[in-house]
Amino acid sequence: MKKRPEVTRQGNLVRTTHWHGVRSGDAVVVDGVKERRQSWVFVAHVLNEATNEEWIEVRGGRTGEAKGRSFRTELIYPSNAKKGSRLVGLSLAFAPQLPIR
Repeated sequence: MKKRPEVTRQGNLVRTTHWHGVRSGDAVVVDGVKERRQSWVFVAHVLNEATNEEWIEVRGGRTGEAKGRSFRTELIYPSNAKKGSRLVGLSLAFAPQLPIR
């Protein structure tokens, strides 16, 4: 059974556990020199309504680590976008992985 998206508010921050077809716990790839070699899991999408800034919270890092980090939305790719050391396709910000109905 699929979990419903959780939306929480703290002042101007809106935090959602679903974003563009990924949900909390799904593997993602982060486009960065060091980050591409590490494993990351999506945690939440955060929107600051006052400034219109948005970012993605992820957890992971090197093998055995569980660091929490945040990245701009255009740096987050689906887990199948990694081919060797290269990224193919578009970021989730530009090409959401939404189900076809």
